Amino acid sequence: VQLQASGGGLVEAGGSLTLSCVASGSTSIINAMGWSRQAPGKERELVGSISRGGNASVRDSVKGRFTISRDNAKNTVYLQMNSLKPEDTAVYYCHAHDPLGTSTRIYWGQGTQVTVSS
Repeated sequence: VQLQASGGGLVEAGGSLTLSCVASGSTSIINAMGWSRQAPGKERELVGSISRGGNASVRDSVKGRFTISRDNAKNTVYLQMNSLKPEDTAVYYCHAHDPLGTSTRIYWGQGTQVTVSS
């Protein structure tokens, strides 16, 4: 499975961006997909995830501002980000999960930079 993320950029605080991530290859094995982010000097953190059936959740710090959605026919997951804050500045990574019995194999995209200016 290969993941290609796009849509990052520079935006002013209060602005919006939409990230997209397209999966290719053996996409039939993918169950959940999601987004994580890593700010400079900080550990990577999960932003949110969405199941193949569309059940989505996001971390508390972005609730009400970020929305995860997916189009299974296009093998694409989206992250709609509104009311962006400088603390949202990070490299955003999409990921796809392949359940393997009691464990999960995770595939990662290459990351896309989001910079929010104050």
